[in-house]
Amino acid sequence: MIIYTVKPGDTLYSISRTFGIPAGRLIIDNDLSSDRLSPGQAIMIAYRRRIYTVREGDSLWSIAAGQGVTVNQLWRNNPNLIGKSDIYPGQTLVIEYADAKLGSLETTGYVYTFVERDVIRRTLPYLTYLAIFSYGIRADGSLIVPDDNELIQLALEYGAKPMLVLTSLGEDGRFSTETVSRLLNDPVASDNLISNLVETCEEKDYAAVNSDFEYIPPEDRESYTDFIERLGDELREIGRELSVSLAPKQSSDQVGLLYEAIDYPALGRAADMAFLMTYEWGYTYSEPRAVAPIDQVKKVVDYAAGVIPREKLVMGMPNYGYNWMLPWVEGEAARSLSNSEAVRLANEYGAVIEYDELAATPYFNYADGDTRHEVWFEDARSVAAKLALASDERLRGIGIWNVTRWFAQLWFMLNVLYDIKRG
Repeated sequence: MIIYTVKPGDTLYSISRTFGIPAGRLIIDNDLSSDRLSPGQAIMIAYRRRIYTVREGDSLWSIAAGQGVTVNQLWRNNPNLIGKSDIYPGQTLVIEYADAKLGSLETTGYVYTFVERDVIRRTLPYLTYLAIFSYGIRADGSLIVPDDNELIQLALEYGAKPMLVLTSLGEDGRFSTETVSRLLNDPVASDNLISNLVETCEEKDYAAVNSDFEYIPPEDRESYTDFIERLGDELREIGRELSVSLAPKQSSDQVGLLYEAIDYPALGRAADMAFLMTYEWGYTYSEPRAVAPIDQVKKVVDYAAGVIPREKLVMGMPNYGYNWMLPWVEGEAARSLSNSEAVRLANEYGAVIEYDELAATPYFNYADGDTRHEVWFEDARSVAAKLALASDERLRGIGIWNVTRWFAQLWFMLNVLYDIKRG
């Protein structure tokens, strides 16, 4: 695979001619909305080892059987199919890419229930787990249940494992420190919550639970660990797994409400998977900077790998960027945007895309009338750095926050260069 950085004067068609890849394929693989490019833009190029031309009477299933691949592989190699079975005679399908695999990873994709169904159908062939966000809690241990039935069935249809995401979100949609504390310190309520989770997994065919309690009071550190230990034991009794989300600590004594109650070694022992929330250095109210700078992500991974078995660690990756207005004013909110939208903005305003080598993240500046902006986002280069880190450190896999938006370059690189472990 080649990651080509666009130079001044390049066009989609000149790049197509240089590398011998059809322009239409470059558009699909990189989710380009037009033939307009920006200097500094990353374009992914991969050569195909085998292709197949659809014949009259073919189906995806007959092609997969005849070519010795799975239907999921056909969907991954041909994302323009959108995870559907519609094909036509004369259509060219990619059967296999030429690149050797660099490793294997599990993939977890977090998703909101309002996701566009074509986006999730396109994404599911790449996922080991679909983590559905989210089940909230009440202080008595009862669950606030989302409309998750359709997403569970879609996950099962594509061979992904549905994962129930448990959060400390209340009826008002906000994280509640008070509710968490009351629940963790009430044995009847916490037992009720565990029973409700076990029952829900069995009724709805969830394969795993992810506990994403945030803003836990520091004095409830041991109570939360005890809760996770008991929940893990009960889930394993019915053949389910437990994942626990961990704020991105770089040391055991890191201070702050997000960190102090999160005991990495103890929670790592109690859970089957530990999801490192390695993003949001750049966030809605921060000054402009990378969302997940690789130097900071690596520090979290290094600390986590020293106290939790690597085969349990799932490294978080962001599927979004932020657009800040300049000059930055503390308290003013940046706008979240998809990575494809970021590139389209650069194309529209003629911006030059820069690349921060320390953060391994692209960014650019542009002016909209009298208003100046700075945008940080993810592209093929930042994805390559993060996937290599997860693979080189022999982690269990990656977790994408979140897959509500399609990110072609992430899935293209993952598919071409890594085996996706599916159970």
